[in-house]
Amino acid sequence: MLNGKIALITGATAGIGAATAALFAERGAKLVLTGRNEAAGAQLAATHGAVFVGMDITTPGAAEHLVFTALQNFGRLDILVNNAGALHRGDAVNTTDAQWENIMAVNVSAVFKMSRAAIPVMRAQKSGAIINIASDWGLIAAQAAAAYGASKGAIVQLTRSMAADHARDGIRVNAVCPGDTDTQMLDPGNDPARAARLQKLADAIPLGRVGQARDVAAAIAFLASDDAAFITGAMLPVDGGNSAV
Repeated sequence: MLNGKIALITGATAGIGAATAALFAERGAKLVLTGRNEAAGAQLAATHGAVFVGMDITTPGAAEHLVFTALQNFGRLDILVNNAGALHRGDAVNTTDAQWENIMAVNVSAVFKMSRAAIPVMRAQKSGAIINIASDWGLIAAQAAAAYGASKGAIVQLTRSMAADHARDGIRVNAVCPGDTDTQMLDPGNDPARAARLQKLADAIPLGRVGQARDVAAAIAFLASDDAAFITGAMLPVDGGNSAV
């Protein structure tokens, strides 16, 4: 359970982030949520009794502002979920400088800056949990995903480094590595062929289906909870066995 825990979740207005916010609220956490979709954020805030801050987390000062918001509203910060992410499909030749820089800004730099802002607060409390959302493509290679795979590989190593650095501060740092998950990032279409495209992906996964956002949210909630009190520096694949084969 997460009763009374204060959690800050980035990229909370859709997909895995929204599912995580819902599950955390069910389990008793108090939430600070952020994302760029103001309407969705307002709905989440109303549904879950959360504080919502609409912003682009790559904006200078965003990390410090979000951590301050958590302290201002709740007086502490127990959990940081670095979920916001961006995807670009393309090999190195077909990735522009702007696309590379955007992927690194959202997927790596924002995670670093959010963690850097949260760690002093957690260190003063002598407790805290940071969960970074990486990808199974940070563990194994995928074609036509040079920038995205590199960014998620960087998150894997950043997670290990921060876990080693801050274990004695009482801060646990872990990563969840989702595989193909039924969100708009995976397949943004709303056309009748979408189900067939997802089924084609499912056919290549050992468990025979793509993941649901709730599957990933459950792993995040576990790593955030006291049930994972002796787990730090772990990369947890939630990919139906994809990275195993």
